[in-house]
Amino acid sequence: MSKYRVLIPDAHLNDQLVEKSISGETLEYRVYQEKDPAAIPDEEWRSCDAIQVWHKMKLTADVIAKLDRCKLIVRVGVGYDNVDVVACARKGIPVSNVPNYGTTEVADHALALLLYLVRGIGTYERQLRVDPVGGFLAEGVPVVRRIRGATFGAIGLGRIGTAVARRAQGFDMKVVYYDPYVSEGHELGLGIERVKTVEELYARADIVSLHTPLSQETRNYISTKQLAEMKKGSILLNIARGGLVDIDAVYEALKSGHLKAAGLDVLPVEPPHPDHPLISAWRNNEPWIAGRVAITPHAAFFSEAGYIDTRVFSTEIVLDFLLRNQLRNNVNPGWRTPIVA
Repeated sequence: MSKYRVLIPDAHLNDQLVEKSISGETLEYRVYQEKDPAAIPDEEWRSCDAIQVWHKMKLTADVIAKLDRCKLIVRVGVGYDNVDVVACARKGIPVSNVPNYGTTEVADHALALLLYLVRGIGTYERQLRVDPVGGFLAEGVPVVRRIRGATFGAIGLGRIGTAVARRAQGFDMKVVYYDPYVSEGHELGLGIERVKTVEELYARADIVSLHTPLSQETRNYISTKQLAEMKKGSILLNIARGGLVDIDAVYEALKSGHLKAAGLDVLPVEPPHPDHPLISAWRNNEPWIAGRVAITPHAAFFSEAGYIDTRVFSTEIVLDFLLRNQLRNNVNPGWRTPIVA
């Protein structure tokens, strides 16, 4: 008989074979594939001992209030902006994430977006499909440039930011970074340069790449003002969180020509609204934007190996806490002393 009940409200899976290979009969899984918490019976929320939540569903304060038995919430992934960690702290529920499952995939994806743009791959592919003979030309691609010697600016130098910085170095780019939360000297082991202000990074970088969590402080971190501070002709990469970037401002900066190109794996609204000016222009391959924007569907994390890792690691985190009282990767340390409203 199972000992603990685990709710997966917004599953990215069709079975629990991976999870059960780790947990055996210790955990009983209650699995839904929903986005709206209201679609799940209240009894499921009230009776669960733990939750493994992906990124489709928001666990708001109203949902947290229903958790009568829940001892742990694990975000099956890195970002936890879809979980109200303050409400969890009030309830005395720890929240953990899985920071180590897809670092290499996400870092590879950042460089893939950059190379797709600066080597004109999308433009070449489209013109050859239209006309294999007449389109067999190297010239006339809007973003193609040499990146050797370019300055790559990383905002955030955690696990993913560091992995991206190392890859940028591998392409002979000069790497600078801004991260007020990283101890001084971290850059010395990597052979990169730390800048004191993000404004200095904007002024120097040919490529600006985001690697920071989404919070109230970082929402629209890149907007009209920041884009104007970037070098004319720079490239923006976002493989972190969609809410970090104001895509209305990106649209205007691209349209004016100040921003040369953008590679976006994440968007403020996912899936995006097809009629948003940036999305519409990109979809229709309007001449002014053709070859200057690359968009992928929040897929930087994904590989078969990474997908299995995140399921294994999140299940191990649940078991370690429920069976051994070992809390790993906690993101709301105030949970031990519940906040009084």
